[in-house]
Amino acid sequence: MRFLVRHSTVARALLAALTMSLCMAAQDNPSPDHKPKHHKYSLIDIGTLGGPASYNSAGGVGNLILNDHGTVAGYADTSAPDPYAPNCFDPDCYLAHTFRWDGGVITDLGALPGVNDSAQSGINDRGWVTGFSQNGVIDPLTGFPAVHAGLWKNRQILDLGTLGGYESLGIYVNNDGQVAGFATINATPDPYSFLGAPTHAFLWQNGVMQDLGTLGGPDSFVGAGGINQRDGFVVGGSYTNDIPNPVTGLPTMDPFLWKDGKMTDLGTLGGTLCCQAATVANNQGQVVGGSNLAGDLISHPFLWTKKAGIADLGTFGGDNGQATWINDAGDIVGEADLPGSQTHDAFLWRKGVMTDLGNLGATSFAYAINSQGQVVGASRIDATPGNSRAFLWEKGSPMVDLNTLIPAHSSLTLVVAFNINERGEIAGTGVPAGCAPSDSELCGHQYVLIPGGDCDQDNEDRIAESQQRIAAERAANAQYPATAQSADSPLTPIERIRSTMRQRYHLPGQPAAPRD
Repeated sequence: MRFLVRHSTVARALLAALTMSLCMAAQDNPSPDHKPKHHKYSLIDIGTLGGPASYNSAGGVGNLILNDHGTVAGYADTSAPDPYAPNCFDPDCYLAHTFRWDGGVITDLGALPGVNDSAQSGINDRGWVTGFSQNGVIDPLTGFPAVHAGLWKNRQILDLGTLGGYESLGIYVNNDGQVAGFATINATPDPYSFLGAPTHAFLWQNGVMQDLGTLGGPDSFVGAGGINQRDGFVVGGSYTNDIPNPVTGLPTMDPFLWKDGKMTDLGTLGGTLCCQAATVANNQGQVVGGSNLAGDLISHPFLWTKKAGIADLGTFGGDNGQATWINDAGDIVGEADLPGSQTHDAFLWRKGVMTDLGNLGATSFAYAINSQGQVVGASRIDATPGNSRAFLWEKGSPMVDLNTLIPAHSSLTLVVAFNINERGEIAGTGVPAGCAPSDSELCGHQYVLIPGGDCDQDNEDRIAESQQRIAAERAANAQYPATAQSADSPLTPIERIRSTMRQRYHLPGQPAAPRD
């Protein structure tokens, strides 16, 4: 099934060429006050497959949904109701399918045979997509529809199977067609696995699913950027034993790097739990993620290298932080807490220095960075939960609301920017008129932004207006500072980690994870 959207490939190319030709003079002749110039973008609303919403990656932050050829992968609601209601795949209870968007066309990639939901986790530069699909079987351990890892190529889905249990998830696919994910190995109840049974990381290639094992405990899983392009090594987290710790209620979990048949323990920052956030590797063999510190009450982002081992990247003076992306130059982005209120800002860590990227009024979170050092993410514009806007940060200039860089009165309000590729194209989630930013999981649309020059005075005027609003919001926050959110929860620690993981991988039975 194919659905046309507003811009064709030819139209997109003509628009970019025309805008660039008009704006070259502005690039070559900077303004006298040396204010940074900003690109403006054409907006493409990818839309849905007939239902109310479309979604970026079921694998969470750190995954690739936009490749360097401008192809986008995601999943979206169809017009059909979810056959497994009330155990729905998505909060709105519509049947959802994986899609690929390329050259102005969105293609429904379908699901495994039957009336089943499917979701995308990642895409490679060949346009191959991995994720997972229901297969029509109910997992007796969870009571929810089982899912199998899938690989979509040439518009066909390939069932990657499991390691002996009911469930598997494909998380990342590299350009060699290797898929990293995790799968249950049997149907024995496992209190520490969010899939209900013992779960191991796997590497799939050419029809063979290889069990990567664990670091000695019952379970392991791969991170969002779970396999790199160059060396085929896999990163993730694994329990090292099956003895629960007093604070977390869980066995010790360490980050790992698997290569050539060997799983290496990367260590922690002193605590017993890593990897609730993304664990991502670049093509230089550097690994980033998050780890608890001693006492297991706070968590910091880390960088691991073969030469130096694991290093604490720190925060902005607050308790917690996490790293979500690393490019091949070793630049790292994520979020880190500020002192006092424990609110957080997006950061860029480069050569030992953590830079606060600011916010659009309240908090911010960086999701991705390309080789040019352009950073994208989401920022709350006020204290209202979920009231976020997509941002771009580049060249040391202040964080910019991406909504000021698209045509006024566009069809979407851009809520989050999830990926940016080497061409400077951006993919994320926006909401149409009548849909609140906090409801993006119920009625949001995926979008693509195409850069096209930097000389539109209307954009610059709207940036100035946005900066004035941000200044006013910060003044209000200084007068009435936010307080730290309580960590109290009616859930046990084990239930919290299982809930977090089910949210992260968008499995039935949990609400969507917060995005700001």
